[in-house]
Amino acid sequence: MSTQSETVTVRLSPETKARLDELATQTRRTKSFLAAEAISDYVEREMKIVAAIHRGLADIEAGRTVPHDVAIERLHAAIERGAKKRG
Repeated sequence: MSTQSETVTVRLSPETKARLDELATQTRRTKSFLAAEAISDYVEREMKIVAAIHRGLADIEAGRTVPHDVAIERLHAAIERGAKKRG
């Protein structure tokens, strides 16, 4: 995380703010630190999801897809092969 920071105003429900206050007290961290960490983690996770969606859309445009019924057939065949190996 960068040493530089910017201010963002966030509205929280009273319940969430109370829980944040409690977490800050219990962890001996500031509310700002905890909020920044939470937002950073959320943004990172969401950016990965958006990137995956874009890759999926590119796959569709390029024709790199498998019809649902074919995918299900392959899945069932893989399950059967796995069951035979165990049994």
